[in-house]
Amino acid sequence: MATQEAVYNSTTTAEPERTSCRLFTVPNSNLNFSRFFVKLAEVLLSFVAFILEEVVNSCTSCSALYFFEFVSCTAFLFTLLLLILLSTPLHEKVGISCWPKLDFGYSVLISVFLFIASITFTASNSGSEVEKATVAFGFLAFVAFLTDVILFYKMKGFPFSGASNDPPTHEVEKLNANGAGGANGAN
Repeated sequence: MATQEAVYNSTTTAEPERTSCRLFTVPNSNLNFSRFFVKLAEVLLSFVAFILEEVVNSCTSCSALYFFEFVSCTAFLFTLLLLILLSTPLHEKVGISCWPKLDFGYSVLISVFLFIASITFTASNSGSEVEKATVAFGFLAFVAFLTDVILFYKMKGFPFSGASNDPPTHEVEKLNANGAGGANGAN
């Protein structure tokens, strides 16, 4: 029996031991260090903008304030979710394969909405110190999102172009192999 274990152990490779359960897996294929810190800044700046907006106790045009509230809260919550998903192994378990498109599209969309909301709230506030600070953090959050879009574009290019630089997924490889095998087997 000891001989069987010796033969078995010498011909197989052991599974690598996991040294620790890493919470954050940055850098990874979807997020590098610089974009991780930019996304962290997006979360913090949009959170501060949202909190400052909540402190405003009177408004001349409440619709602009409510729009800013919606956009800053959305930016905070969804960017926090995206940051958690992209910087942990959770993005592999969700079942989404188009992370670059989702990340780029979301960042562009939120940056546009933050810009519009900040301009709208700037034009229709009473000029109190809290409102000025709210608008300032709205514009800072916009700059952070715009920086993220520019960094993404410089590093990976435009994700919606026809050519994909991503390797095919395991499922696509299996489908291609089965399709080619079935066609060859039929001949």
